[in-house]
Order: sequence, then structure tokens, then C-alpha cells
Amino acid sequence: MAASLHPMSGQGAIFIRGAAGALIVAGLAVPVAFGMWHSLGASFGYFPAIGATRLSFEAWQGLVALPGLWRAAATGLFAGLLSTAISVMLAFAVLAVFHGRLRHGTFSRILTPLLAAPHAAIAIGMVFVIAPSGWIARMLAPLVGWAYPPDIPTVGDPWALALVLALVVKELPFVVLILLGSMTQIPVRQHMATGRSLGYGRAACWLWLVFPQLWPLIRLPVLVVLAFAISVVDMAMIIGPSNPPTLAVMVARLFADPNVDAILPASAGGVLQLVLVGVGFAALLGAQILVRQLGRLVLRCGLRLRWLDKVLSLPAALAVGVVLLAGLGLMSLLIWSVSFVWRWPDLWPASLSMRAWRGAAESWQGAAGTSLLVAVCSTAIALLVAIVWLESGDRTGRGGTSIWLQFAIYLPLLMPQISFLIGLGGMTLQSGLFSPLALVVWGHWLFVFPYVMIALADPWGALDPRLERTAAALGAGPWRRFVRVKLPALLTPICTAAAVGFSVSIAQYLPTLFLGGGRIVTLTTEAVALSSGSDRRVAAVHATLQAVLPLLVFVLMFAIPATLHRNRRALRGGFSK
Repeated sequence: MAASLHPMSGQGAIFIRGAAGALIVAGLAVPVAFGMWHSLGASFGYFPAIGATRLSFEAWQGLVALPGLWRAAATGLFAGLLSTAISVMLAFAVLAVFHGRLRHGTFSRILTPLLAAPHAAIAIGMVFVIAPSGWIARMLAPLVGWAYPPDIPTVGDPWALALVLALVVKELPFVVLILLGSMTQIPVRQHMATGRSLGYGRAACWLWLVFPQLWPLIRLPVLVVLAFAISVVDMAMIIGPSNPPTLAVMVARLFADPNVDAILPASAGGVLQLVLVGVGFAALLGAQILVRQLGRLVLRCGLRLRWLDKVLSLPAALAVGVVLLAGLGLMSLLIWSVSFVWRWPDLWPASLSMRAWRGAAESWQGAAGTSLLVAVCSTAIALLVAIVWLESGDRTGRGGTSIWLQFAIYLPLLMPQISFLIGLGGMTLQSGLFSPLALVVWGHWLFVFPYVMIALADPWGALDPRLERTAAALGAGPWRRFVRVKLPALLTPICTAAAVGFSVSIAQYLPTLFLGGGRIVTLTTEAVALSSGSDRRVAAVHATLQAVLPLLVFVLMFAIPATLHRNRRALRGGFSK
């Protein structure tokens, strides 16, 4: 008798799903809420760990008294809004120009190295390229006659333009890939054909037909990008404005102050950072309403806007330039790490050496080992929880992602890390129940799991149910179908989710710093600390490793399905002939 395929409503599957759901809520939403509550209490003077038990406004007064506070807040908000707007516009321009001309796989192969590279590595590479003594200045030196590096604030400029550029370099690949995934849910080719038949140009068709349907699908990920851009710390410390820095950097420095009383104004700064992100969200949603009204007005006028086709090539060219600039930055990391003598204004080092790698071997080996351990543990736990949740949903007939689960998944991504990690770090370190390494693994899991779940949920739900029905008809039970049919069929998205989770973990800076209490050293914390030093070579060594490790994992995760499924692919091709 064939094994049954109807939803399994037994107590075992229901219990497993309930346990997985409780773990997700307890591991994501509850810590964020408690951390934010603790930060809020500390901002009003209640932090028993340092003897502060009297509610007052002294923390806020101390925060407001900091020089350059409001300029720091405005700079962070400006950099976040501008970089997000540029990234979204360039991403739409790239897809409008190249859709139908380049395959999805081509985009993935081009953008994967940039997507895998951590934020700190991107920022350090950009510094090596755009600094007054960087590659661009070296290229221009013979043309303009610069005998010395120019006195131009290309890095650490007070307007945060260098930070905006670095954020665009990091955000653009993510937005493009999010758009590519969303485009599979609407008939783009049919819409384009309909619009062109009515006399509209390619750009106008994208603007009036495709963009309004794609925007609701990517609005939440764009808010995640905006929240990150406004509250980013590691990139702003490396390439951003320095005097004053952004608000997030100012708060992070307060938290690291040796004077324990500084944690109170730091907590107030974390709450202010949350308010700043809320202002950014309101500005984005307000811009959405304004653009919608303006679009309706233009449509009612019957304008075909065919001239937009020529204008569209400019942002598409800028996007290609951003990708090339990012590639140049990553290349510069490797070259600086092996350079020995590199005089101004030479474009290439006079001599190469592995001295920096050997001299800093003890530092980078320990940091790399810790980074690998934390990334593997947090990704493995996140992948296991995601698979258990998705499979238990199939067993109980409650598949899909509920509203409360979506809320729990996106909450750590929409909240500024610094707003709740200050309180969370104070709570966990005060309790002393867990080791700093365990706390760091858990802190990374807070951000790894949402990305793993986002990467895996749609492919899991799109799996053809006829595969399991066929296996059930042949007598396979639920667990055998799961192991022998479902997991092999979903091997590619599982490996992709694992690679994404690993790269997210490698890039984490604040969770490592705050939850580890400064006692856990990873490649990211070392790269950020060394970026302000005088020896570029040592910083380049750590940043190179930080960029290479996720890329190697991506290559490995792509190779595993290709290797295990090579015979199946060949067999399928034989049948198709």
C-alpha cells in the first residue's frame, strides 16, 4: 500500500513545528525587544550593573552635549537615504537596459564576488582606490602633474560622499539580485511587448508597467538596505566622515569608552539612532507617495517619454562603472597585501613580498580560525532551524510564512543593530551565564537566520509536489521522501542559503564587538581596527582574507550540487534528445 501524502497532523509534527516556532521567536524577536527595552532604560539612567538605579535625563543631556551630535545624525541620515536611492535607481536602470540581453546566471556570476565580500573589505578596498594616494590619483598624476598626493578629502570627507559611494558599491549587487528574484513573479516580457505596441519606449515601459509591480515586492528589502545604510558602523569608521563621524560611529565609540558611565549616553544614542531610522523610513514612504502622484500626472498627459531610452543608458553605464570600481577595490586588497615597495606615483609595486602575510601570521590565523568557527556554527544552526520549520509546515499542512514569522525574521534587519545590541550586550555580559564565544555565535545567528530563511523559503515552497507524490506511490514514507527526494531536489537552494549565511556571519562587526565584550577577535574586528593604522599591508592581509573566505564558500556551495547532480543533468539531457 502506498504511503500516505496527506498533511501529517500527528502530535510529533505539531510539536516539532511549535518548538521551531518558539525557537525562532525566542531567538529573534524576544532578544531584540529585550535589548531595545534595556537600552531604553539605560538611556533614562537605569542600568543596575554599573550602579545606576535612578531614572533621570542625565544620559540624554550628556548625549546632546557631545560636539557635532546633530551634524553626525544628519550626515548618517543623508548618507543612508542618498546611497539607497542611488542603488535602487541604478539597479532598475541596469535591468531595464540589460533584461533580455543577459541571462540571470550572468548577473549572478558577475555580482557574486561583490555580494560575498564583507562591508569592511569593500570599504578598505575603496580607500585604496579613491584615497589621495590611491590608484585613481596615481593614474591621474602624470596627466595633471601631481608630484605628491593631492590634498583632496576623497576619504573621510565631511559630506560623507565617500561613504555613499562605498554603500552603493555594496548595496547595488544586493538590490539587483532582489529585483531579479522578484521579476520571476510578473510577466515582464508580455508587459514590455504590450507597452511597446502602444508606442512607449523601453524605459517608459519599465517606468509605467514594470516598476509599479516590482516596487511592492522589493519595498521591504529596500527598507532593510536603508536601515543598514543609516546605521552602518564598520564602513563609516573606515571610509566615512571623521570629524564629526556619523551618529552610529559616535555611539559605538561611547560604548567602547573605558569609563563605564559612558554606556548611559551611548544607550541614549542607540535610541536616537532608532528614531533616525524611523525618519528615514518615513522619508522613503513619503517619496513613494510623491512619485506615485507625479507618475499619474504624467500618464494623464499622455506623454510617451521616448527620450528616456537615451537617458537610461547613463545610469546603466554608471552602474557598470560602480561594479568595475568595486572589482578594482578588491584587486587592490590583494596587491597591497603582497606589496613591499610601492612609491608614489607608480601604478604597480616596485617589488612584491609575502612579508606582511608572514609577519602578521599569528594575528590573521587566530582571527581566521575564530571567524570560521563562528560562521560555520551560526550558519549550521540557522540552516537546521529553517529546514525544520519549513519541513514541519509541509508535514502539518501549514506551509508558507505567517505574518508573525515574517515580522520576527525582518525585525533584526529593520532595527539598527546598535540600538538593541548595546542593551543586549549589557544584559548578557552582566548575567555571566554564557561564554563570550557562545554569545557571539548567537549574536551572528540573529542576522544569519533571516537571510537563510529568505533565501530558502521561496524555493522550498516552489518545489513540485508531484515529486513527493510519486515517491509516496512507490511506498516511501515521510522521512524517506524527505531524505531521498526533497533534500536532493533542494540541494542547490540549500547550498546557496548556506553560502549567504556564511558571508553574513563573516561580515558581522557590532555583534562580535558588543556581545563578545572585545574578547573575541575575528577578521572583521581586526580589519576595522587595522584600517586606521599606518601599515596598509597588514590591513590588506586581513581584508583580503575577509573577502576571500566567503567567496570560496560560495564557489564550494555552487560546486557541490553541480558535482552531485552531474549524472542526473546528463541523463535529463539524454532524454530530451
